[in-house]
Amino acid sequence: MIQQEKELFRRRHFIKALGLSTSALLFPGISFSALYSTHDKNNADYFYYASSELEINLSSTAPEIINFNIDGLAKGKRSSIPIINVKNTKKGYQTKTIKSNNNLHIEYRPDELNAIITAPWTIDVESNKITLTSKWTADTEPMPFIMNFNQSEVFATVLGLFQKDNFLINPVVIHIPGQGDVRLTSSCPDFGFSYTSFRDNSLVSTAALSLPGATYENPQIVYTMEVTAIYPELPGINSDIRFDDFRRNWLDALQLNPNLHELSNNTASDSCAFCYYAFSDIAAMTPQLAPKLTAIALVKQTLECIFSGGHAYGLPGVTTITAFSDTYPSMIIAAANCVRADKNYIWLSEHYKSIRGWAESMLTTDHTGNGLIKYGHSGNSGIWPKSGAPPFRPSNWWDTIGFGYEDAYANALAYRAFHNMSMMAKKLNKSDDARHYQNAADKIQKIYYKHFYNPETGVLAGWRSKDGQLHDYYFLWVNGIAIHYGLVNKKEANDIMDILMAKLKEVGYTNFNLGLPGNLVTVALKDYAHNLPNARFGGGVKPDNSDGFQNYENGCATGAYAFFTLAALYDLGRKEEADKILFPMLEEYGRCGFQQRDPKTKRSNDWRRWDGTPTGYEGFLTDDYYALYAVAIRQLPVQWQSGFRPVTGLD
Repeated sequence: MIQQEKELFRRRHFIKALGLSTSALLFPGISFSALYSTHDKNNADYFYYASSELEINLSSTAPEIINFNIDGLAKGKRSSIPIINVKNTKKGYQTKTIKSNNNLHIEYRPDELNAIITAPWTIDVESNKITLTSKWTADTEPMPFIMNFNQSEVFATVLGLFQKDNFLINPVVIHIPGQGDVRLTSSCPDFGFSYTSFRDNSLVSTAALSLPGATYENPQIVYTMEVTAIYPELPGINSDIRFDDFRRNWLDALQLNPNLHELSNNTASDSCAFCYYAFSDIAAMTPQLAPKLTAIALVKQTLECIFSGGHAYGLPGVTTITAFSDTYPSMIIAAANCVRADKNYIWLSEHYKSIRGWAESMLTTDHTGNGLIKYGHSGNSGIWPKSGAPPFRPSNWWDTIGFGYEDAYANALAYRAFHNMSMMAKKLNKSDDARHYQNAADKIQKIYYKHFYNPETGVLAGWRSKDGQLHDYYFLWVNGIAIHYGLVNKKEANDIMDILMAKLKEVGYTNFNLGLPGNLVTVALKDYAHNLPNARFGGGVKPDNSDGFQNYENGCATGAYAFFTLAALYDLGRKEEADKILFPMLEEYGRCGFQQRDPKTKRSNDWRRWDGTPTGYEGFLTDDYYALYAVAIRQLPVQWQSGFRPVTGLD
């Protein structure tokens, strides 16, 4: 169904629910930009309002949102899938509605109360704002106002800071992927919000936000929900519609798990410590979310959970004896972004010992003294089981591919992390530490290119195993991060990108809206860590593993880490090549194409075969949205320089 037909269908549906003739679609006296229903017990079950900023269905039988969508850019582009979806509404309330100046006012009173008694809940809807007012009287104590998020399809998240009693502190931001943001504030600063999420064994997720009703001590509370879009003000993006979906989706990379109090894969999923640097890069560029609430504070909250003994995937004891090689570098970079963003050296002083401990743990892995950090498992071919999940995991984020020992990606992160350690040491006047970590970074830079360069392919390999062998499957992101972080000289960097772009064309990958494959040729079975007979996770049965190619991490298309290829191209001035990848991806973000599940297979779009067939499982994976950061690289060009290259000017 084309877009115009979808819109017409949607309008007919809501107008029919209002008891109006479908001729209202064209009748000039009824504007679709602001429609209301008046309560008719023989007709509609809800009150409807729409504007260019929001569209909402409010129950006519209880204070409850049934359907809700927004456009944070106020252009009337809203998803056909509601972020709140209540099929069985509560009952037991009388309603009174008032319409004036294109606004909607609804009063909710329990059935047993007299109609003149103060309404415990009233809702006012304007073009870009919803106001919920709760009033306590001796006649009734208002129940909480609960928003149940449609977590299986839209993956809205609530971003905020937790109090010690596990309630979110006022204010918070509700981010809706593909749509924008809702800034939620309360007139009562002492009242927190209850926020919960859950995912069952079949990966069905739920999430709910509860707004407390007024009490005897606080007889009136006013909640304000303001529709907006929060994104960094980069040159040229507001006047160019190609960046509209960048502006609506900027915060997609930040999803807060309320059970962990940590930024996570999504609201109901795991927190992965080796992703914290990506979250922090996004957060450091984000303007203030709301009064007294910043995105970088969410990163600090996440790190503080780890400082206090919290767990995350990639840390020792969770899935392996030692930390993944990219975990401590990621957390150090995240901490450094926190320090730069708010210049809070008191926070740094309080946690420096822990941060330094991560850096020292990295350095102790270099038992050969060549400067490269090392993983506790060899990465040799053939160490992985022939079927099933491995008893231990590879060394980095790509945890089904046999990375180990000297990991090119993790060492690029370590290079940035040691520079960051030197910077933080200087902030605290620890000159010996500053030199110590600068020397560690210099040692990596000195050996990196010659150690990982594969003369047989002309690109950097993914890892060098303990037996000295290079393992190279044309990893786009490995080469991209090395170039972007300045570990490759400009001439060699261009040579590498020439080969990779030619290889991309040779293998026939053209669907850039899907993102990029991590590797351009299949990873051989001897180097694949997660093998099943049905190749579900990229490990097949043929020795060359061709039957596993394009499944999950073995060459599947994804938005995850496409950033590094884009950044490397923009760094080298290869804007036309980068734009051919970036703008189709932005359009796909606008379609919410990297989220949701196939209704038949239940597999999700965070990973897809090159024809678009989904092979993922998260439903929504925050890592897919780090590529939005490439817009900042494009719009804020930084002159190429050798050595450590600033990512966004923050370093």
